[in-house]
Amino acid sequence: MLDSILYFTRKLIPGPVFRFFQPAYHSFLAFLSALWYRFPSRHIKVIAVTGTKGKSSTTEIVNAILEEAGYKTALSNTIRFKIGTKSRENLYKMSMPGRFFIQRFLRRAVQAGCQYVIMEATSQGALFKRHAFISFDALIFTNIAPEHIEAHGSFENYVQAKLSIAKAVANSSKGAIFVGNTDDVQYPRFAALPWKVIRPYSLSDGKPYNIFREGLAFTYEGNLIRSPLSGEFNLANILAAITFARTQDVSVDMCQKAIENFSMIPGRVQKIDEGQDFTVVVDYAHTPDSLQKLYDLYRGTRKIAVLGNTGGGRDTWKRDEMARIAETECDEIILTNEDPYDDDPMKIVTDMAGAMKEKKPHIVMDRREAIRFAFSLARPGDSVLITGKGTDPYIMGPDNSRIPWSDAEVTREELRRLTTSYDSATV
Repeated sequence: MLDSILYFTRKLIPGPVFRFFQPAYHSFLAFLSALWYRFPSRHIKVIAVTGTKGKSSTTEIVNAILEEAGYKTALSNTIRFKIGTKSRENLYKMSMPGRFFIQRFLRRAVQAGCQYVIMEATSQGALFKRHAFISFDALIFTNIAPEHIEAHGSFENYVQAKLSIAKAVANSSKGAIFVGNTDDVQYPRFAALPWKVIRPYSLSDGKPYNIFREGLAFTYEGNLIRSPLSGEFNLANILAAITFARTQDVSVDMCQKAIENFSMIPGRVQKIDEGQDFTVVVDYAHTPDSLQKLYDLYRGTRKIAVLGNTGGGRDTWKRDEMARIAETECDEIILTNEDPYDDDPMKIVTDMAGAMKEKKPHIVMDRREAIRFAFSLARPGDSVLITGKGTDPYIMGPDNSRIPWSDAEVTREELRRLTTSYDSATV
């Protein structure tokens, strides 16, 4: 009811007046939500994970390690919300939902007897003060790369939004821990804050390591650890999680057991197998760097890309770059609809096609049809890489309209249809 009152109050305020008072408005709501739920973060350990890439994966790995160590946890990320053993999908199209949602979630975690909350903290959430009046215990910093430039106005503003989260954690009355990626050029700016404890990590911490398509192996404090996750990016996420876990006195042996048993993160290099003779992967990759790293992982195979339009009305600079990466790395490229919002989806896709000079992509606007077409092009041993949405539950259209969607489920349905037709043909 309180949310409804605030919503209608905002609607009554003229736009220019609201924009002027917007920062104070968001801060007031953050305080009011914390007060309403009696400042629950003071009674539980709250771990924030921020960065451009790897946030969801890192929160999931931290959660797996803490659970293996016997702790009861709550988890809030792009993929799901979990309190104890109860988990539900995140259908909000927001990695960091509204202030009242977050404070209610924290209160419920406290009531359930959880000892830790692991949560994504995003730059756009910081714009709306969703991190304010949360008493944090630790921050894990993964990396920084250009994203959400239109929303923030510049890359520096984007970095400042991330730093505002770090400052909130560093200045927490609990005296916070900082776990940061020294391989990232922005690390010194984060590490310079008044942290109680600083624990850096780097890919070098896992050397010697080997990356395979079906997993990875690395060495940590003399222990050989294997993971079903793949990619150098996932090694970085694992090292971030271990580094944090060690600040909580979780043993390396316990970390190893959790990592070796942790097999899959939905929508993150998620392999879909319905008996087909080629590899199919659904991945959230929606930045040029993430796309390049995914394609690198499947180097040496014939690659078929199902590539979306990277979202209407936002980060338009990425479109040409991602199109050129796909042209360089993939043998077949299918451009399709993703989240056009208020933009013309055909224009977005044709603009991307125009950035390709050497190869002519296929344009199939219906995303299901695009996935089906990709499978029709696949040969034994090929890799079909479906990127851009991961676990996103909707295709977003004009006026914030939404069509329920699941890349993984549609992929399974189309693969079953394909394998059934194979079976029928051999009868």
